[in-house]
Amino acid sequence: MSRTCELTAKAVMTGNNVSHANNKTKRRFLPNLVNVTLISEVLNQNVRLRVSANALRSVEHRGGLDAFLAKADAKELSQRARLLKKQIAKKLAGQPAA
Repeated sequence: MSRTCELTAKAVMTGNNVSHANNKTKRRFLPNLVNVTLISEVLNQNVRLRVSANALRSVEHRGGLDAFLAKADAKELSQRARLLKKQIAKKLAGQPAA
């Protein structure tokens, strides 16, 4: 399982540990990933995703998974999230405007 957020494509970054003597050793900056179950109101189902804590805050801020995926760029989403985005768009297009 890759260390990548499924909604924002946040991934591992590399850099250096720098000591007081200015010695540099390689290190990895890992994203803060959490396994969460998000609810899609349009599809009426629960979706398990591995997302960063930052993405989770963004989902809450935008008003849920459906709203987040509607605004999200498809290039940043994982394959599963892209599929969800298409399903939600298809379901919304099929509903009559109320």
